[in-house]
Amino acid sequence: MSQQFHYQNNTRVTSNSLLDNPSVAFCARFGKFQRRDSQCQAFVKRVIMSRLFKMIMISIISLNAFFVVLWTDYNTKYNLFRLFEVSELVFASIYSSEFCMKLYVDPINYWKDGYNLLDIIIIITIFIPYGLRRFKGKHYPYLNIADGMQSLRILKLITYSRGIRTLITAVGQTAYIVASVLFLLFVLMFIFAILGFCLFGLPDRGDQNNWGNLAVAFFTLFSLATVDGWTDLQQQLDSRNLALSRTFTIIFILLASFVFLSMFVGVMIIHTEDSIKKFEQELMEERHMTLMEEKQVILTRRQEEVSKLMQLQKNADYRSFSELVENFKKTLRHTDPMVLDDFGTSLPFIDVYLSTLDNQDATIYKLQELYYEIAHVLSLMLEDLPQKKQSQSSEKADEK
Repeated sequence: MSQQFHYQNNTRVTSNSLLDNPSVAFCARFGKFQRRDSQCQAFVKRVIMSRLFKMIMISIISLNAFFVVLWTDYNTKYNLFRLFEVSELVFASIYSSEFCMKLYVDPINYWKDGYNLLDIIIIITIFIPYGLRRFKGKHYPYLNIADGMQSLRILKLITYSRGIRTLITAVGQTAYIVASVLFLLFVLMFIFAILGFCLFGLPDRGDQNNWGNLAVAFFTLFSLATVDGWTDLQQQLDSRNLALSRTFTIIFILLASFVFLSMFVGVMIIHTEDSIKKFEQELMEERHMTLMEEKQVILTRRQEEVSKLMQLQKNADYRSFSELVENFKKTLRHTDPMVLDDFGTSLPFIDVYLSTLDNQDATIYKLQELYYEIAHVLSLMLEDLPQKKQSQSSEKADEK
């Protein structure tokens, strides 16, 4: 029995190794793969990541949305039919070119981004009306739905707006909590729907239009939860003299509208604030990284210049390195950036130091005024001393 168990264990390990070895070898081979068009890839990536390209794409998407608005007017669509046809081809070509450029830069990680998948869905929706007109004809009954889905093109702005992406992230993070709140609201509406059907849905003297069945009762409770036309619904109940109608309406509005909906809004606001704080922190980190990169570039350039000076010192007739540095200082310009790592040369320290000097000047000025007052008082005391001596001598003479 032990031999059989040992045999089964070896068989299992062998099967796993047979499955793992090809995948490991494929990943290792793929990890060593290097593109031969790295320079062209880097150029296309710089184009896509440039600010000018983003501004152009935002302008094109906005112009496309404006054309979609004009397309909804029948007279404008009839008079500018050729313009709309040509513009559709131009916009579809631009969106397809953008997709090809991004896919060319990173053909693997491109599919891992959800916003890129959204762009693909939008491109597919753009070509759906052409396919339906081609294969189903211009009178296909569902062609209007495909034309209405063209409004999704404006969602391409999400890719180029970090603020909108931050809000979408906040909404995604609140999905579980929002689902819990909505489930509690559904349970509350289910309880009150059954209770409302039993109280106000009687066939003889009840309100059959609003409480006749469970589906209608749910729709009525939704109107009460949104506080939309609830007075009309209450008037219909009051006209039939139904007991507990006002108590029922007030309790449901307090629970559904003022508790659950306020809870829903509060959860959204809290997570949105957290996402905005994270977004601002990411911006600060990006700015810090940009400054560090610029500083590193300047330091590298200075090191290269110093190394060149050292090489010149070996080839030129300089007495010492200080003489070489003095000659190098003469070549510096006022516009050359300098990176100073010393704490005493940082801008915050200089600002604090200058304010400290101002405080010292103010203190010295006050001390000088105090010294002047002391000297003035002493001078007055010296002036009064002869008069006091004369008065004392006169008093002694009178006594004698």
